[in-house]
Amino acid sequence: MEEKKVVIVTGGAMGIGRAIAERFAADGAAVVIADVQGADEAAAMLAATGAAVLGVVCDISDPESCKHMAARAVQAFGRIDTLVNNAGLYSTLHLTEFSEITAEEWQRVLNVNVMGQAFATAAVVPVMRAQGGGSIVNMSSGTPFKGVPYLLHYVASKGAVNAMTKALAKELGGSGIRVNAVAPGFTLSDGVKANPHQLEKLRDISQKARVIARDQLPEDVVGAVAFLASQDAAFMTGQTLVVDGGAYFH
Repeated sequence: MEEKKVVIVTGGAMGIGRAIAERFAADGAAVVIADVQGADEAAAMLAATGAAVLGVVCDISDPESCKHMAARAVQAFGRIDTLVNNAGLYSTLHLTEFSEITAEEWQRVLNVNVMGQAFATAAVVPVMRAQGGGSIVNMSSGTPFKGVPYLLHYVASKGAVNAMTKALAKELGGSGIRVNAVAPGFTLSDGVKANPHQLEKLRDISQKARVIARDQLPEDVVGAVAFLASQDAAFMTGQTLVVDGGAYFH
């Protein structure tokens, strides 16, 4: 990532998002950590390393909250070069037969994982257009590629992210805005480690499915995100990079 770029990381207070924020800060970017909770604390800890960081409370399922996030970023740093759409619901979800998932739970997941990414993107695009371009990196998942059972609402939401990535790349390319996605495998994030229901059922299965047969950590994801946001990927858009240790090839 080039120096002095401004990067927003949604869901950046913990887990994969926190690791992504730390990587961009280490690469010299000014970082906006946006999250429903813990944003200020995470920003303060990162700022202690000498990085330029802003914490913003943001609920990505609320369009007005996303607009506030973008406005705060511009107010603090003058521009927005990259949006990492990392915030999403996963680690708190329970494996459930599809017919048992309630309408309310479906809506909750779609509001954050699909509509939230769309709202956050809509909030930053006017800024990126005005400055002549930018990069959006959507956090997807390996689950739509593999057809993981008992998480249909989540799998469907991430399948939608893959589709939106392609459609937005077409729609925004003329404005110099690239849109790509990263699809991690089952990752031992803070949230996952706090959910024994997922950890016990999916950790061993995931490890055995991989060519690189070990746990996937948040740090394993950040390189792909940083690459897609950088000038090294200047001729890439509409792509989804699967980062899962070789559990799925496409």
